[in-house]
Amino acid sequence: MNTLSISLNDPVFVKKSNKNAFERFMLRYIRDERDMPFIYLCIKLTLLTIPVAIFLFLPGMFTWWVAAPYLVVLLGVFLGPFVLMLHNTSHRILFKKDYNFMNNYIPWVLGPFFGESPETYFHHHVAMHHPENNMEEDISSTLSYQRDSIIDFFKYFGTFFFYGIVQLSMYFKKKQRPKFIKKTLMGEFSFFLLCISLSFISFKATLVIFIIPFFFVRFAMMAGNWAQHAFIDASDPENCYKNSITCINSVYNKRCFNDGYHIGHHLYPAMHWTDMPHNFEKNIDKYVEEKAVIFEGIDYFFIWFLLVTHSYGYLAKRFVDLGGTFNGKEEIVAFLKERTKKIS
Repeated sequence: MNTLSISLNDPVFVKKSNKNAFERFMLRYIRDERDMPFIYLCIKLTLLTIPVAIFLFLPGMFTWWVAAPYLVVLLGVFLGPFVLMLHNTSHRILFKKDYNFMNNYIPWVLGPFFGESPETYFHHHVAMHHPENNMEEDISSTLSYQRDSIIDFFKYFGTFFFYGIVQLSMYFKKKQRPKFIKKTLMGEFSFFLLCISLSFISFKATLVIFIIPFFFVRFAMMAGNWAQHAFIDASDPENCYKNSITCINSVYNKRCFNDGYHIGHHLYPAMHWTDMPHNFEKNIDKYVEEKAVIFEGIDYFFIWFLLVTHSYGYLAKRFVDLGGTFNGKEEIVAFLKERTKKIS
């Protein structure tokens, strides 16, 4: 528990005085030089996924000695950075308009290797979740769930997993956005068709390359969203300071492009990820005034685990009491428990 002030060590942009030839070449095509890390990440992920996929699909070449380490590296090391690259490039396109076709590479080529069906993420997150801001019309809203209950979480996850695409289509129908329905269904069903078709070549390879990542990432995304919107002020649930959280000074922020600044992201969805720490510092008095929930040194997935195991003591230990509002651990625990109650 920290009080009154905080020192940030999360990533910010540092302009390079000497760019290498490759970076100078890529700056002709990308919109913002601050996004060069995405280019390097795309290269790494391409060299990881496509060669392994080709090898495992070759007749007689599948082996768990390759498949198992591949899954560990893909899901344990690169899944988070990929999803947050997809997240950032969904809000702010990576390539300039003259090269707009290149913006399909991340969601349509790399996405399926990480279980992300093309178009679904953009339309669920950018076109639906942000406008609705976790309120009743948000199909991923956490309001009606007891947010420290493992049973309620699996109800939440199950609804999304089995019915989410139908709910999203119904949402866009209600909002009279037929193009969004078409694109969402096209992306979702093209992924399923890909999996079905490749299963006739090698079910084991399809399982490893596409199906397991699909199940894993959908669980991870909903666990993350659950934690991001777990601590809600029932008297003001539409207030971004009071329906979301911020995680600072974490390894997660360094690996995943400052994704911990979720309050700032909901306030300014198009804000560049390198600007988030400065924006937080600039508006810190507002965070204090609104009693925003801030944690230090942990990430959403650990917060999800701490919630469903009722580990409020550790949550209180990592809670940042910026304004010195609370008199000890017990008050913080009571505050956090109140914020996780189901809201009708």
